[in-house]
Amino acid sequence: MTAETSNSAPLRFVFRGQPVSVTGAPATRSVLQWLREDAQACGTKEGCAEGDCGACTVLVAELAESVPAGSRAILSEGLAIRPVNACIRFLPTLHGKALLTVEDLAQPDGTLHPAQQAMLDHHGSQCGFCTPGFVMTLSAEHERQACTSGPCPGRAELADALSGNLCRCTGYRPILDAAQAMLQQPAPRLPLAGLREQLLALQATPAAPHSPRTLAELATLRADKPAARLVAGATDVGLWVTKQMRDLGEPIFLGDVAELRRIDEDAEGLRIGAAVTLEDGWAALVVRWPALSEMFRRFAGPPVRHAGTLVGNLANGSPIGDAPPVLIALGATLRLRRGEATRELPLQAFYLDYMKNQLQPGEFVESVQVPFATLQPGWQVQAHKLSKRFDCDISAVSAGFALRLDGDTVAEARLAFGGMAATVRRAAAVEAAIVGQPWTEATLRAAQAALAADFTPLTDLRASADYRRLGAAGLLERLWLSTRPADPVSLAQLRVWA
Repeated sequence: MTAETSNSAPLRFVFRGQPVSVTGAPATRSVLQWLREDAQACGTKEGCAEGDCGACTVLVAELAESVPAGSRAILSEGLAIRPVNACIRFLPTLHGKALLTVEDLAQPDGTLHPAQQAMLDHHGSQCGFCTPGFVMTLSAEHERQACTSGPCPGRAELADALSGNLCRCTGYRPILDAAQAMLQQPAPRLPLAGLREQLLALQATPAAPHSPRTLAELATLRADKPAARLVAGATDVGLWVTKQMRDLGEPIFLGDVAELRRIDEDAEGLRIGAAVTLEDGWAALVVRWPALSEMFRRFAGPPVRHAGTLVGNLANGSPIGDAPPVLIALGATLRLRRGEATRELPLQAFYLDYMKNQLQPGEFVESVQVPFATLQPGWQVQAHKLSKRFDCDISAVSAGFALRLDGDTVAEARLAFGGMAATVRRAAAVEAAIVGQPWTEATLRAAQAALAADFTPLTDLRASADYRRLGAAGLLERLWLSTRPADPVSLAQLRVWA
């Protein structure tokens, strides 16, 4: 089956509060295409068709027990609810779930949802094209707040929640006014009554085509079809379809494999499954390494993070991926699987060349293991990102640093950079220049000079080679300033927004 070939078995999900069955849909038909062209639900808009503007934001609900403990999904009425981009979400990934759009929010008597009413009252809609997406994100935050007993989020937190929604009319002030006002109105809430029972009933239906439900099924299917395209959140692969018009061939969807949706912890570290969302996976890292929190805020927008996966960002192999340098610095390893056989591989050894990796035919990444070694005394961990805009942008340079001092001397260092070469990789010459040396300004200058031996960056649309060289040297200086034994400067003082 190619992406242009229809699925033979029906896709079943809940829409407008009722189970629906879709047959004959191409495997790469987007949720947005189905909504606007088949369901005639045109409130959801198409803007960028790449998950960047948020005009197509919808909510996807599934059973709460399907997500890992500590999930950042909105948990309500036994459901886990996430805002996602409909433009790059493939329709088969809705199988067994529920879809909510802007048309679902108002009550039958016409009473608007608090997100809608607040946008109206505070003039949050100008041209109106982006408004349905903003409203859907706001409705999710309204439901989150209704399910907690904590204080209402502040303006900065709401701005983070809306960072995946773009207003081209520069209407952010009234939109944030509306967001704050909305939280003062506890009702009405999302129309979730009866959804859990409907989803439980859908569990008895057969799996969607090419969507294995167990790890053993996936391993067998992958071994039988080594050329098939693995698809998790489709936040990258989806653009191959919407922007490059590529035929993905035969897809294998990973999102229903229960074993891959787990985050496990033992004394040694975290193991994050290949289908764990970027939102949940990175949140688990931030709990242990709070210094990664700013990278979390700037790593795409929430609709992308709620769909894409952490392991997908690693397996993609992009030289400007934000996760690889950080996890290389943390000493992460990948578990690779082919059939019943598994092997462990350091993440830093996974990348061979531009978009080339160590995977063998029929093999896939099962999970990433992140050891707790850098939590021991003496270690300091940092993550940095340089990009043209603060929110929801692709890095020009990204970096993950792990440094251990023994008194005034650098005992160990793992310094990894993205955007500086054809792959994300460690700065071996820089590390050699500092390990065993006193952590002084002279050592810093030697490290900065050693960057030229490690990297020959390119000039492209995101940054010039000179900018990348200067930026990487500046990040090393930031590392030294904040970790030097004498009079270290707090990272907060080194941030633009401080």
